[in-house]
Amino acid sequence: MSDTTIGEINVSRETLERLTAYLELLKKWNPAINLVAKSTIDHAWDRHFVDSAQVHRLMPENCEKWCDIGSGGGFPGLVCATLSMEFAPETQFTLIESDQRKAAFLRTVITELGLNAQVFSKRIEEVDPVGADILSARALAPLSKLLEFSERHLRHGGHALFLKGASFRDEISESLKSWHFSYEERPSITDPSAAILRIGDIKRV
Repeated sequence: MSDTTIGEINVSRETLERLTAYLELLKKWNPAINLVAKSTIDHAWDRHFVDSAQVHRLMPENCEKWCDIGSGGGFPGLVCATLSMEFAPETQFTLIESDQRKAAFLRTVITELGLNAQVFSKRIEEVDPVGADILSARALAPLSKLLEFSERHLRHGGHALFLKGASFRDEISESLKSWHFSYEERPSITDPSAAILRIGDIKRV
């Protein structure tokens, strides 16, 4: 763990302290709730925190609302919310997580760290449209399904940021059969075969 950076982002000591406190809460809660795979908990900083932090680099200026869906242990949503306390404290984060126990964990982290975030413990399709500038998700669903959620919760002109594994190009090809969208591929700094997809102009074909 670096003293001053996470995911190639220079951060203050206060931000690093918040993220470290978040990591400790994750380790404390994980045996009971399985927020992340047990096999990854010893490497959670690189595997989950750095992986999530790289998404924050794609945050646009004047982002008012960021919605993270299927948040689980808070990746990437709560990591980005923590970074935003330093870089964009006015941004409101909404996390959607239907599992009540995981939602309780997310609320605990938000309270302990003093984050500008709220949690909806409902299914993604049951939450009223958020009108988000950014919609994020990590390891949640195939791209075609994520585009459905994007259509519901993104404002007009908003963008989706999805962390995707090695098969992301196949998912793009499959999704283009039913959806029109523009996209950019950003290489992942934690996995050379993975990418962050920045997607906009989402419309059904």
